[in-house]
Amino acid sequence: MDILWILWTIPSVIAVEEMLMDSTTATAELGWTVFPVSGTSENSWEEVSGYDENMNTIRTYQVCNVFDNNQNNWVRTKYIRRRGAQRIHVEMKFSVRDCSSIPNVPGSCKETFNLFYYESDSDTATRTSPAWMENPWIKVDTIAADESFSQVDLGGRVMKINTEVRSFGPVSRNGFYLAFQDYGGCMSLIAVRVFYRKCPRIITNGALFQETLSGAESTSLVAARGVCIPNAEEVDVPIKLYCNGDGEWMVPIGRCMCKSGNEPVENGTVCRACPSGFFKPTQGDEPCLQCPINSRTTSEGAINCVCRNGFYRTDSDPLQMPCTTVPSAPQNVISSVNETSVMLDWMPPRDSGGREDVVFNIICKSCGGGRGGCTRCGDNVQFLPRQLGLTEPRVYISDLLAHTQYTFEVQAVNGVSDQSPYSPQYSSVNITTNQAAPSTVSIMHQVSRTVDSITLSWSQPDQPNGVILDYELQYYEKEQSEYNSTTIRSPTNTVVIRGLKPGSIYVFQVRARTVAGFGRYSGKLYFQTMTEEEYNTSIQEKLPLIIGSAAAGLVFLIAVVVIIIVCNRRGFDRADSEYTDKLQHYTSGHMTPGMKIYIDPFTYEDPNEAVREFAKEIDISCVKIEQVIGAGEFGEVCSGNLKLPGKREMFVAIKTLKSGYTEKQRRDFLSEASIMGQFDHPNVIHLEGVVTKSSPVIIITEFMENGSLDSFLRQNDGQFTVIQLVGMLRGIASGMKYLADMNYVHRDLAARNILVNSNLVCKVSDFGLSRFLEDDTSDPTYTSALGGKIPIRWTAPEAIQYRKFTSASDVWSYGIVMWEVMSYGERPYWDMTNQDVINAIEQDYRLPPPMDCPSALHQLMLDCWQKERNNRPKFSQIVNNLDKMIRNPNMLKAMTPLSSGVHLPLLDRSIPDFSSFSTVDEWLDAIKMGQYKDNFSSANFNTFDVVSQMTMDDILRVGVTLAGHQKKILNSVQMMRAQMNQIQSVEV
Repeated sequence: MDILWILWTIPSVIAVEEMLMDSTTATAELGWTVFPVSGTSENSWEEVSGYDENMNTIRTYQVCNVFDNNQNNWVRTKYIRRRGAQRIHVEMKFSVRDCSSIPNVPGSCKETFNLFYYESDSDTATRTSPAWMENPWIKVDTIAADESFSQVDLGGRVMKINTEVRSFGPVSRNGFYLAFQDYGGCMSLIAVRVFYRKCPRIITNGALFQETLSGAESTSLVAARGVCIPNAEEVDVPIKLYCNGDGEWMVPIGRCMCKSGNEPVENGTVCRACPSGFFKPTQGDEPCLQCPINSRTTSEGAINCVCRNGFYRTDSDPLQMPCTTVPSAPQNVISSVNETSVMLDWMPPRDSGGREDVVFNIICKSCGGGRGGCTRCGDNVQFLPRQLGLTEPRVYISDLLAHTQYTFEVQAVNGVSDQSPYSPQYSSVNITTNQAAPSTVSIMHQVSRTVDSITLSWSQPDQPNGVILDYELQYYEKEQSEYNSTTIRSPTNTVVIRGLKPGSIYVFQVRARTVAGFGRYSGKLYFQTMTEEEYNTSIQEKLPLIIGSAAAGLVFLIAVVVIIIVCNRRGFDRADSEYTDKLQHYTSGHMTPGMKIYIDPFTYEDPNEAVREFAKEIDISCVKIEQVIGAGEFGEVCSGNLKLPGKREMFVAIKTLKSGYTEKQRRDFLSEASIMGQFDHPNVIHLEGVVTKSSPVIIITEFMENGSLDSFLRQNDGQFTVIQLVGMLRGIASGMKYLADMNYVHRDLAARNILVNSNLVCKVSDFGLSRFLEDDTSDPTYTSALGGKIPIRWTAPEAIQYRKFTSASDVWSYGIVMWEVMSYGERPYWDMTNQDVINAIEQDYRLPPPMDCPSALHQLMLDCWQKERNNRPKFSQIVNNLDKMIRNPNMLKAMTPLSSGVHLPLLDRSIPDFSSFSTVDEWLDAIKMGQYKDNFSSANFNTFDVVSQMTMDDILRVGVTLAGHQKKILNSVQMMRAQMNQIQSVEV
């Protein structure tokens, strides 16, 4: 059925017949040889003149002797040359007398005859050779008449002519004879045609096939290779047709199609170049397309149309799309000023340039201020929803300076704006801001404390919006109501609060005032006075120092006072209670001006307040959960859609809090949102918002298509270039630099906590700290130590031993992440136990370089793993180093040699010592690579001396094709080589 269907796809072409002999064309006697010899027997065939069905005179052979039994009458043709044919066809026209119409006919009367052939390299037949019998003659068939004649009239017999065709083969000699045997019939052999068939020359499926002789058997298929017609090319496989025994083409394989820039014409037999003004971008049978609007061709046979001047096409635009241009300027920009913020609205441009991807950019310029012109606004100005790529014709701009003139340019751009040599069209509006209250005070810390006083200091608001007149501090005891608070004023940002109760916790808030009024209160912070016991203990510790110093006079007394003050600041801080240590937030004194500082949500008495301050509340109706994609610590992780009013729908990740949660679980769950909401960096996961006012409680973040970095790397082992891997590492380092600048310590930096989007951008995630605050050992990654859980393989030694987590300990973890990335998600320290890892690090062992790891990257890892934390690089230095590598790829070409300072004894814990084995086979079993024993033996790697010299090329040659197995064997070989070197050095 399949073959028949394929045949229908080939144009119907009649097979070509090449004639070898045709008795009807003879103009004289045929002169065929008969047996018995004519004249000696009345039974022989006799050559006579006769007529065919069209009454044309022809020479025929006839025989009719039905009354004698045992007839054996033969007639043999002359020698026929086969001319290369392998299968011969014979067409016979004959008439047969119906035996029943002959009176008194005996039972031996026949209405059939036999067809034979005999092969020979030359015309050597005689009257007696070959013998007149079936062997050496080869029988083709017994020929029977479909119709016989029996009527007789005055004019003679009325004949009915039969036509039969038979074929035989294979024939291999230079020629052959045909013979016809009568064995008791009355018949006339009117015409004999001998021919062979061949498949004709044909153009089909875009290819030309020459004439091809049919096969030797009726079922033979002779393959013929086609040649693509001009301007066509093969598709997929070489194009073929098969010629069958009847000279018919069948079973097409492959095809040729017109090349790009050419179209099929004349029923697919010609590929013609596209005329001017038309194009065809791809190979195929499709016709040429007319050039789209605003484009043209420069010659015939074009594969695309070039945009006319002033019109463009993006890389993603289909070639059939008209060329487009840049949009005109937005219309009717309207501003609405409210103190130091402004709302801008406008109408879309009159001309979109022929595209639907028009978006808007806002250029902010601050004018005046004695600078003689306008300058770009600083990074402190906020744009909602964003400054660039706005899809809606409106934007809210805040955090402007008070009493300042601004110019806002609203640009309209589309997909081809970056191709235009001209700046985008824009409309501008000028505004002047009003007076505004100062922004919130973001930083407040304790300077010192006694049993009845606390000294506090805070930073000036990021946006004072004028001259700060004074500050208002509000405080009350933690156990009392806010309505019982006390308020004091201070002209400076430092104040001493006296008359407090010993050992009591107080809640403090502060706000600034300008001529425009008060700003908002800061977040609540908790500080505790000293207890009497703490105070007395501190005084007793300092009493000998005071007595000894009194005898030294006034100068020494002053020095003692200074020392006491210093000791108060340090010693009293150490005397703070554990509870207060948790609540208080300290900042370093070298922060970048204007840099936001991370605020620990656990310093808030009410965690919900931190959520309200740092996370946007989203109505549940805007969220649509699609499917569950994983499980988190507190519930399921889903994917879904977020559609906020006035914004496009976006694909997001959704963390849900499982039902039946405790209040502590709810607080810990939302604390991650309170942390994440404070960050805004392209390499830190972005928080979209939370849902806390309905069930389930959820956290919504941007969606990262490729999931966690460790599993993503394992799924794509060996698929990235070194530059791509360094680019991923650079993104992670950039995100960590941002977090470090904000005084945030991650404490769980690992590849599993890095997410990857579809553009291979890596983002730091997982800011939930609850795993460190609970004693839950269900996850083997986190080992209980000193009252909390620590990911041993990623954690710096001082953090394991002393719980000292800093940005320097995050740098150690970053070095482990580098190793994970360069090893495509290999588990750090392999199958070593956590205690073995701790012991190895204490003995100054470090991870060796992964396979194909550039030496510059491994050296950076080793720098991150410095035992002295102050010797480790800062994240800003790491980013700079990686940037240099990206700009100068030659730095990444040098590979780390085995003896480049890598501490090899670490490998002893994961790779067996080869000296404990007597044969290579035992060693392969020990490293779980026993399946390659025969491979090693066949390649003559039979001794440890030979194996220790193996390279990656040798491992490939042995037949190890799996990347993981290659790494394991290569690491084991390197270990063997190192152990041998150590043995040799000891012997020396």
